[in-house]
Order: sequence, then C-alpha cells, then structure tokens
Amino acid sequence: MQTTAKLYTMMLTLAVLFGAVPAPAAPLVGCDLTLDRTILPAGQAQKTVIKINLDVPAIPVETARPPVNLALVLDRSGSMSGDKIAKAREAAIAALRRLGPQDLFSLVIYDHNVQTLVPPQSAANSEWIESRINSIRTGGNTALYGAVSQGAAEVRKNLYDRYVHRVVLLSDGLANVGPSSPADLARLGAALIKEGISVSTIGIGTDFNEDLMTQLADRSDGNHYFVESSLDLPRIFAAELGDILSVAARKVMIEIDCPNGVRPLRIIGREGRIRGNRVEIHLNQLYGGQEKYALVEVLVEPGREDELKKVADARCSYENALTNAQESSVAVAQVRFSQRQEEVRRSASKAVQKAVVDNEMAEVRDKALDLYNAGRKDEAVQQLKAKSSEISSRSQALGFGDIAQEAEGALQQDADTFAAPAPMAPAEKKLLRSESYKVRKQQKEY
Repeated sequence: MQTTAKLYTMMLTLAVLFGAVPAPAAPLVGCDLTLDRTILPAGQAQKTVIKINLDVPAIPVETARPPVNLALVLDRSGSMSGDKIAKAREAAIAALRRLGPQDLFSLVIYDHNVQTLVPPQSAANSEWIESRINSIRTGGNTALYGAVSQGAAEVRKNLYDRYVHRVVLLSDGLANVGPSSPADLARLGAALIKEGISVSTIGIGTDFNEDLMTQLADRSDGNHYFVESSLDLPRIFAAELGDILSVAARKVMIEIDCPNGVRPLRIIGREGRIRGNRVEIHLNQLYGGQEKYALVEVLVEPGREDELKKVADARCSYENALTNAQESSVAVAQVRFSQRQEEVRRSASKAVQKAVVDNEMAEVRDKALDLYNAGRKDEAVQQLKAKSSEISSRSQALGFGDIAQEAEGALQQDADTFAAPAPMAPAEKKLLRSESYKVRKQQKEY
C-alpha cells in the first residue's frame, strides 16, 4: 500500500510539473510562526512567546470583492443636535456612495425610541435613501442597546450568501434606556460574532461610555474610533468603509497545538481560549493588505544542549471571501537549546519583543484605567510602575535597551498622569482606551 501511495504521489507531481494537472492554489492567508527566541537556555524551564502572523495580501482593484451587508445605527438623541447630526448625515451619505449595486444598506436611528429608517436594500437606491438620511432630526434619550439589536436584526435578514456583515454604531452619549452596562453590550457583541456579524463603534465627543463602546466592538471583532470633533466624522466613516470593502477572509479560527513538554500560559492582547495544550483564537474577518497577529506565551520544559524541540503546530482556517471556499494554512515552530548565553541572546527577535511590549502596555493601561475609574488611583499607578519594571528587565536581558527605554518613558508618563491631583479629563480617558484598543486589535491608523 505504501509503495502504491508513493507511486501515485510521484505520478501526480510529474503531472503537475508537465501541466497535465493544475497545481493546487496556494491559500490566500499565509500563516507563519516566529518566537521571541529561537534558542533557549539548556537545562531549565523557560517561558517563550509565539507570534502567529497572518499574512493577507492586498486585494487588486480589479478583483471582484464580496458584497457588503451594512447597517448604520445613528444616535439622534438631543445631544447630537447641531454640527454633530449634520456631519453624521454627511458621513452616512458618503458611506452610501462608496457602495455598489450589489451591496445592501440599511439605516437605524434611535433616541429613546428605535426606528428602522431604511430597511435593507440595494445601495443603488441612493436617491431615496439619501432623502431619508437628510430627514433625520434630533431629540430624546439614548436607547443604545435596543438600537444595536435592531441594526443586527436588519443585517440578519440577509445572512445568507457571500455578504460581509457589519453594523456601524455612532453615539455621543451614555446609554440610558434599556440595558446599559459594558457587560450587557459585551454579551451582545459575543452573541453577534457567532452569526458572523461585527459591530464597529464610533464614539463622538466626551460624554459617551468608552468602556461600553470598546467592549461591544472587541467582543464582536469590530473597530473602535474616538472622534473628539464632529468635523472628523466623514474621515472616520471613510476609514471604516475602507476596511469593510477590503475583507479578504471571514470566520477565521487560529488553533495552536503544543506537544507534551510545552504548556500554554496566556494569550497576550487578544481574547481566546486555552484548553489543555490547545489555544483557540477567533477573528471574524481579515482585511487585505493589513497585518494581523496573535501572541501566545508558553512554558517549555528543560531541554538538553543542542536538542531541537517542537513548540507548536498552528493552523489558520477561514473562508476565502473572494471565492467563498474553505481554506487553511499551517505552520510549525521549534526551538534549540544551548548553554551558551550569548547564542541565546543573539537568537532573540526584536520584532516579536516589540509586539509583546506594545500589547502588554495596552493591557496594563486598560487595567490601570479600570482601577482609576473605580477610585483606586494608587493601585493604578502601582500597576503601571510594576509593568514598566518587568518590561525593562526582560527587554534589557534580550539586548533591546531601546525598547526598554521607550516603554519606561511612556509608562512613567502614564503613571504621572494617573497620579496627578486633578482628575483625568474625559478626553484623556477616551483617547487612552482607544489607543490601547487599536494596539491589541492591530487596527489600522486613520
């Protein structure tokens, strides 16, 4: 049987080489594993970080993109009056005009009531849709939870076929009608991603709840934007549409399996699950031309001098949004052990260490802000200083003094801000939360 299988494989290879059989197409998304060190000290247990890189090429302009199923959910409460609602209308119309006749557009508006102003339909009906957008006026309170649920219901009417499903929420105020806690919105986001629906959130001004907005976006794998001035709304909507129109892969699952002797400890910067020796991370979509990665720290049992050891097998499974085909790509990571400390140090990857530091700084800033908002300012400052010391020590040991110095300076500045006698301004909190979110999700700058 083995001889027959080998003969078949050889014949198939020759057929491919001579053009009798087409070569199998390479997967759209490349998967690559890099380690913070490729050589570990021999004879002792060691922690190491695996960076799972997902390489998505830019989609050529002439390539037919998947159609979009977009629901805009616009806050029309009283606080949105004036320039805010005017710029929101302008941005909504600009977004509509970037869509094609194959795309679906719906619009939900809300104050204390929720109304579907435009039910799902082809974006080609632009004249009528624009007249509906221009009719939006302000008044009332903020039923944010109900509005997002209604936007998702409009998207849900067309969950079939190859659509990219997205809800884009704009709000400038606190949710004060219906469920209103970050936990409530996080649960809603987690439920929607199971249906392939992501929610991107746009918070405008300084009165919205940044925790609520980031939790909703995070748990549904959407983007989050902090917009201090309504003048920036058209630009932000354009950035969000740029992502929506460049989706290359959907329903992305990263699975990392570690062999005996390697134990996953934590996922850095992203949500995911660790089940024994397996790590699972779910992303709803990948965008063409953008880098996405995940970081997983593992504990490796002691190895002998010059021993090679596999650390992880990784598999990235997804739906190719351009062809609707199921695809996957795989990668393997291994380390070597050495008693020569200089050899270990030379094997360190600066790119991986920088990604780890950036994500750990984002995580500790989020935790510090949570403590600060809970009235535990001293604990927040202590967390920032402790993380600064930890990052500095590790980076120096790896030979990356510049990374250590940069992290120390940034976290000390944060600690000074948190420790100041005067309360942090609302805009500072929102900017900090937004910047941390962009790092953890590798959200494109806009």
